[in-house]
Amino acid sequence: MDASYPGSLSKQESLALRYGADSIPAAGPWNDHISLLMSHRSVRGYRPDALPEGTLETLVAAAQSAATSSNLQTWSVIAVTDPAKKAALAKLANNQKHIEQCPLFLLWLADVSRNQRLSQQENVTLETLPYLETFLVAAIDAALAAQNAVVAAESLGLSNVYIGAMRNHPKEAGEILGLPPGAVVCFGLCIGYAAPDVTNEVKPRLPQEAILYKETYGNPNEQSLRAAYDAEMAAFSQKHEMTQDTWTKRVIGRMGKIPAMSGRDKLVSILQSMGFPLK
Repeated sequence: MDASYPGSLSKQESLALRYGADSIPAAGPWNDHISLLMSHRSVRGYRPDALPEGTLETLVAAAQSAATSSNLQTWSVIAVTDPAKKAALAKLANNQKHIEQCPLFLLWLADVSRNQRLSQQENVTLETLPYLETFLVAAIDAALAAQNAVVAAESLGLSNVYIGAMRNHPKEAGEILGLPPGAVVCFGLCIGYAAPDVTNEVKPRLPQEAILYKETYGNPNEQSLRAAYDAEMAAFSQKHEMTQDTWTKRVIGRMGKIPAMSGRDKLVSILQSMGFPLK
């Protein structure tokens, strides 16, 4: 394991990488599992090496061990290894090459179609199916399951990166994957071994004081906390030659203009056409 990898570092060193040396929180209990969580970083370059036999099933077992609202299990996952299919999906996601590089690409679905089939088979009406709450539960369940899989993958020495751009063209993705009405891709997930030239480091996060509130919402020092974080991210971006050099600029770049949504501004109407009335 790389010496800079937080899994091999002390608690203080891990926290310094995640928050910056000037914003280390007073964390208490610690163990190897927390060190693993702290070491997460997105990797966008993969070796073509195949994964050990049974890896997919292990990751899915971990995913299915996540919490699921009322045990409804309104999510599914599609494993894609076929190069042509990965290339087609990559094209929908702004041609992100790591989708084609990784040996395993997982598509996580908000999926109420299974419950729709159940209602037909049992000749019962599930009145809550068309409601926004049901879709929200399905999307949250998919995210919880995927994060369990991510942690499991990282514990096995595998790297990963989420692909939110799969929502740019959800209908087309659904056609490639043969999705029934009531199922939609929430995001993709690349899994594999990091390419040797990939040097991703742990990206600093907002200081805890900016997101952790006690008893009531808010922090009067939010603006100064953001300024300090901007300085931290500017240094990180300069070191890694990233274009958005501060968090503030990143937020404005992604949320300032509708075109930055890459078509996702039409997501409600697309979801409605895919079997999610969203009442």
